Amino acid sequence: MSYLDEVFSLKGKTAIVTGAGRGIGQVVARGMAKAGAEIVIFCRHGADETVKLIEGDGNKAYYVCCDVTDEKQVDAALEEVMKRSGHIDILFNNAGICMHQNTLETTVAEFREVVDVNLTGEFIMARAVGRIMIENGIHGAIVNMASMSGSIVNIPQWQVSYNASKAGVIHMTRSLAVEWIPYGIRVNSLSPGYISTPMSVDVPKDLMDAWTPLMPMHRMGKPEELIPAILYLCSDRAGYTSGQDLIVDGVYTCV
Repeated sequence: MSYLDEVFSLKGKTAIVTGAGRGIGQVVARGMAKAGAEIVIFCRHGADETVKLIEGDGNKAYYVCCDVTDEKQVDAALEEVMKRSGHIDILFNNAGICMHQNTLETTVAEFREVVDVNLTGEFIMARAVGRIMIENGIHGAIVNMASMSGSIVNIPQWQVSYNASKAGVIHMTRSLAVEWIPYGIRVNSLSPGYISTPMSVDVPKDLMDAWTPLMPMHRMGKPEELIPAILYLCSDRAGYTSGQDLIVDGVYTCV
């Protein structure tokens, strides 16, 4: 084993990745598996491809159908994981949605839908996994998916529900980190910038044309460029890192 393999190894760990049917979740789950983790995907549908990709790399993964906004489904899914894997060491709280619309056109139902998935869903997952870790004496790592949109207001699109939900994720992360550090559970968040995934790419051309000049690197990030950040936050070598929001945005929020 090389020094870098030793530093970032997730060997022997079971990692749950939510929303890993495509995009960032799929790519990062595959990277975590290559680092040695057994991957459990929580997704409402469409995660079979991710499992096949991970197994095709010679690594372990399985899929549990679960809506992260439903407490009963989450509890049942986690019970299945404990039966099959015996422990849960890592949670990458990745599932999320976004709506681009101005505030006056955003209904309360639409606002609640975004917050329910992006913030409440992450809370439900973190609380349930945290309980299991505490009850079983597991010194685990939780990484919540935030966004640079939790720290800035994106332009020219309006997305008040998304921005508010991600700002909430960042402060929820800090709160959980302080509350659970006595149990050896580290909680951090990851805030990507514009990443080349269906969520960011499948937008009107005028939006894409407006974004590009605002990016100091004049390009979107690749999902693969998030893997090292996740491996660090989930690895044992990040033992002194908790309550942090790691921004990976091509210096977008610096200008």
